[in-house]
Amino acid sequence: MSSTKSINVVDLILRKRDKGVLSADEIAGFVKGYTSGQIPDYQASALLMASFLNGMNEDEMMALTYSMMHSGQVIDHSDVQGRKVDKHSTGGVGDKTSIILAPLVASCGVPIPMISGRGLGHTGGTLDKLESIPGFSTQMNIENYRRQLKEIGVVMIGQTAEIAPADKKLYALRDVTGTVEFIPFIAASILSKKLAEGINNLVLDVKFGSGAFMSEESDARKLAETLTNLAERFGTDTVALLTDMDQPLGFGVGNWPEIVESIACLHGNGPEDVMDVTYALASEMLMAGGAVDSLDEGLSMAENAITSGRAWEKFEQLVERQGGSLDSIRRPTERDLGRNEAFITAPSDGMVTRIDAKTVGRAAVDLGAGRKQKDDVVDPIAGITLYVSAGHTVTKGEKLARIQASENERLEETEEYLSTAFEFGEECEIPISRVKDRYSNGAWLNP
Repeated sequence: MSSTKSINVVDLILRKRDKGVLSADEIAGFVKGYTSGQIPDYQASALLMASFLNGMNEDEMMALTYSMMHSGQVIDHSDVQGRKVDKHSTGGVGDKTSIILAPLVASCGVPIPMISGRGLGHTGGTLDKLESIPGFSTQMNIENYRRQLKEIGVVMIGQTAEIAPADKKLYALRDVTGTVEFIPFIAASILSKKLAEGINNLVLDVKFGSGAFMSEESDARKLAETLTNLAERFGTDTVALLTDMDQPLGFGVGNWPEIVESIACLHGNGPEDVMDVTYALASEMLMAGGAVDSLDEGLSMAENAITSGRAWEKFEQLVERQGGSLDSIRRPTERDLGRNEAFITAPSDGMVTRIDAKTVGRAAVDLGAGRKQKDDVVDPIAGITLYVSAGHTVTKGEKLARIQASENERLEETEEYLSTAFEFGEECEIPISRVKDRYSNGAWLNP
């Protein structure tokens, strides 16, 4: 990329308004100027909206991603042996796979430097889930981040002030200007952080359906293609899996409920759909990291890491290293939560044909498991435990789900709304797998 120079923001706004193209220098100057505070919000908002309405080409996306990535520190992990691999999910209701994947893949010898995010809308965030473990800290400076990766092979933290600060500032502005749902901005936001981690390979889990950030499969496919192709232009080998998030993944939704389910998964007792997605992603990560030569070998290695207990041991090591309580994860059902709880029951006999993921996710937020405003305090124990899934036949009065929160009032407000997530009928089609397709080397496996 070229060096930045002084820019006239009005010129950029007018050109994008008129469907023109910005140069790499102009985009770099804008990112630098806005991050430093020299460009005011009102001008940045106008440029974002003009770009949103009139689009960006691949070179503009490349320049935006590069400038955001280099707005802070780009980490060098060359002193850590092996290919460094990370995974990114576009988010979904009940998606706790990162918590299982990171220690699982690390226990097989592939270094995992993972920088995760917080909840977005009705989808939960990995950081909020990890922080529901008493004492677990997701805040760490770069020096300690690098040291932990080198010493135990895995680290899971949140975005630091040193990594892609432009992304944090631009995302906050997009969030209040109606410019979040724009694939070039989404791709630059995700990749500027991931590429700044110092990884060699990236595996993407791009979700679609009611419980995903993108509900339409066609939009999710386009995002997967954009992310993969853009990452590879930076020299980072990338593969994307397309996964179905029309119904919640697993049975736990919320922060501590998802940790409890993740612990069960690491002990080999997890729900089939969670392990299906986890093993598919783990196989990709192990192959990307050079631990195996094929996805079939990767699957066998991942399954062995669970059954042998290696993945669980690595998770304990991760939790202890980041200040978390080992007692709480070793005896998760004995943790004194001081919770209030209520139950959703079946209104009549019948078959559960669908559980709407978006409704479940929003109900979890209402309980306190997520944020409606950026300054909201998350309730670590709030959430939902489902007792049934699609295809389950129930009798009238049978428990469908438990809801829990620290404040009793939240239960009363949420109970009726959550009950609308359950649909009943005489039969339903249950998908064989949540993994619907794979994008690699510019092509879909099942187009």
